Formats: sequence, structure tokens, C-alpha cells
Amino acid sequence: MARAYGFVEYGGPETQQLFDTPVPSPGPGQLLVAVRAAGVNPADWKVRSGRRTGSVTVHFPAVLGREVAGVVEAAGPDTGFRPGDAVFGATAEGYGGYAEYTLVDARAAALVPESVPFEVAATLPVAAGTAFDIVEHLEIVDADTVLVLGAGGGVGSATTRLAHAAGAAVLGVTSAGKRELVESCGGRWIESGDGFDARVAATAERCGAVTAVVDLVGGDVLERAVALTRAPERVVSVADPARAEELGGSGITRRRTREVFEHVAALVERGVLTPRVERTFPLTEAGAALELVESGHAGGKIVVTVP
Repeated sequence: MARAYGFVEYGGPETQQLFDTPVPSPGPGQLLVAVRAAGVNPADWKVRSGRRTGSVTVHFPAVLGREVAGVVEAAGPDTGFRPGDAVFGATAEGYGGYAEYTLVDARAAALVPESVPFEVAATLPVAAGTAFDIVEHLEIVDADTVLVLGAGGGVGSATTRLAHAAGAAVLGVTSAGKRELVESCGGRWIESGDGFDARVAATAERCGAVTAVVDLVGGDVLERAVALTRAPERVVSVADPARAEELGGSGITRRRTREVFEHVAALVERGVLTPRVERTFPLTEAGAALELVESGHAGGKIVVTVP
């Protein structure tokens, strides 16, 4: 048996607990991974709350977490990995990352570069992987001015850094508490809240008209942002893809493939991407880690570590 942290029914934090779970056996295309670190994301508490019942497979008791880094203990046939490999990736359907052992889909895994700690590698699949897909989808170039709504989060800060690395001017909309983070990623910080669109327009007069919009907020913020660009077809929304499509834009296909993760790992190794791990929690304190993320006050990535 292995220790794990998750939830026993849909609901609030009171449904969460530590429990023992059988060590799974890898099937074809799967890896059994001894987890060293697991990324904590807003999607984790949304799954626990029941908001993702139509898209995420859950069997109670359910282990939380969808991204991990660790060491391969066993590999199914035709995976391309072997025991002892240090890997990071997305957990297999129905399995979670806040655990001593989990299954990882080999197609959604890559080797951890020697210079990258497990705690950093565990944060790459969701935030950096999504950001990579966004920048590739929009084909960002140095002539662009990219507006990022929600630039202070994991996906937003990674998108800001990648777009800046491509040579684009980046306008990052977020709260005042995230200003330093946005600017450290190469973005021009713009305060969120009432009147943000006027502030964006004023800044765009100095650095160039908005040519692409990345939305991680949704709702009225998305609608007001679309009015700031003459290219609605270059609006992508992670938060509200259906509304983005109505406005002429689109959602984003998150590929989560080995190829994408290998690209992301190389960017981290070269220093192009520098994920900021704000705090780590041991598995026994995973509830506190998720509470911090659910509060919305995390200034960087939160990670659960496993001895």
C-alpha cells in the first residue's frame, strides 16, 4: 500500500484526507512512478468540488493532482522509458499525483533534465505546457503586442515569459500583488479591475496596438479585452473558450504530449522559462498546500513533496 492525499466525496476541504491506496501496476503505455513532487493547481480543488464531473474521471477515494515528477519504478510495454529514469508528466486517467506512487501516461511524459529539480519539473505540465501551446497556436512573433489577462498565475506568467522570449511586447493584466512577477517575466504590468481596458489602451499607444489576446479570466474581462484588438481571430481563452468562440476567437487545445514536454524542459534548461516555486509542502500537509492555492493568494507555484 502507498500513502496518498485526496477526497472521499465531492464537496469542500472537509472531504479531503490522507489514506492508503494500492500501488498500481502499469499497463501498456503507462509508467509506475515513485513521486518526488506534485504540482498543485486550481483545477485540483475544482475537481474536488464537483465542477469537473463531465471531464475528469473520479473513483472514490480519489487522489488529487494531475502533474508529477519522480522516478520510474516500472514501465509497461512500448513506453520508451525504463526503471530509474527521472521523468515528469501528466498522471494517467483516474490517477492522482499527491501520492507516493502513481501511474503516468508515457505519451505525456518526458525526462527531467539533470539541472532541473523535481520540485520545478513537477510544475511544468499544466502551466508551462499550456503556455507553450498558446504561444505556438498564436504564432507569436517579435512584431506582436500580446495582452495576457490573468498574467500573475502559473499559465499567465509562463505565457508572458514565452511571448517575451519570442520578441513580442507583453501587457500583463493582474493585481498589484503580482506586479513584480509579471515584470520579472518581461511583461508590462497593468492593474486589473475597473478601468483596466482604458489602462491597456493607454499603454498600447506607447508600445503598439494589441495583436493577440490570451484570456485566463473569462466573463466581462474577456469581452472588454476583445474590443481592444482588431484581430479577434487571435483571441484565445482558457477560462471561457465558448464565449471566445462567440466573439471570433477560440479555446486552446492542450496537447500534453512528450514532444511538448521535451520542448518545455529544454526551455527551462536554457533559462528561457524559470518557473517560480513559492512554497513546498510535505504530503502530510497537502491540505494546506491546496488551501493556499484555493485562496488565490499564491504568488508562485505550490508543490507537494514526497520523501
